[in-house]
Amino acid sequence: MNRFAQLIRIGNCVMGVVGLLLAVLIATGTSLLDFWYDIVVGAVVVFSFVAAGNSLNDYLDREVDKVAHPERPLPSGMIRPRTALWIAVAFFVVSLGASLFLRNLESIAIVLAAIVVMVLYEVKTKAMGLVGNLSIAFLTGGLFLLGGAIVGHMERTVAMAAMAFLATLGREIIKDIQDMEGDFDRVTLPKRIGRRNAGIIGSAAFLVAVGLSFVPYLEGVFGVEYLAAVGVADAIFIYSSIVHFQNPKKGQTWAKYGMLVALLAFLIGGLTL
Repeated sequence: MNRFAQLIRIGNCVMGVVGLLLAVLIATGTSLLDFWYDIVVGAVVVFSFVAAGNSLNDYLDREVDKVAHPERPLPSGMIRPRTALWIAVAFFVVSLGASLFLRNLESIAIVLAAIVVMVLYEVKTKAMGLVGNLSIAFLTGGLFLLGGAIVGHMERTVAMAAMAFLATLGREIIKDIQDMEGDFDRVTLPKRIGRRNAGIIGSAAFLVAVGLSFVPYLEGVFGVEYLAAVGVADAIFIYSSIVHFQNPKKGQTWAKYGMLVALLAFLIGGLTL
């Protein structure tokens, strides 16, 4: 059983469900237990989706992993490649099938779009630089859209989804700057337009995310408690948008911290609804 848990990266699956619960909390406030059915179905959708994506990743990267990650189930011989592929297909089917039990078309559309983007990413767009960055950003933002959609209040999570999209996009671009020498098989944005120009785009994504962080407060969705907490996240993103020009690794690491603080801010906002 351990080899299958390692294949699907069960910790990532659980974190995906936690992200969904946070989005639901933002959409419903403390009345989220009134939506237990939608939450349970949504959790199955997200868990299965993440498991499918990780299994497909290991299947497609099995040759690279013989050097980079020899301890993983496929290069170590614990799981056969065809088995991993069928596990990926099965989990994608479960994810899409479970989404049909959600009670609105928006939720189904988000799940279907996410599956298409994920498969294309693993098969093709991962190696396409900016397109791959946008794919990961879409999947991150889409999780929060799904959390709002499954309870019929997607409008309350749009700002959070947009912030997650932009923050993820900025961090992915900066990671590509950091990895320029090692990315011999990818045509990344920094390789296309240069390190500095790509850095400017990454910084712009962070700063637009900072601007959007005020929207929930200005619209009266969250109170001053949220504003105080998200101000800390904003400060971190602003710092990341500057420091990465000198140290990309430091910039993308601080951006990750900023994303965690931003999630905490939204959690505080949701608990005070």
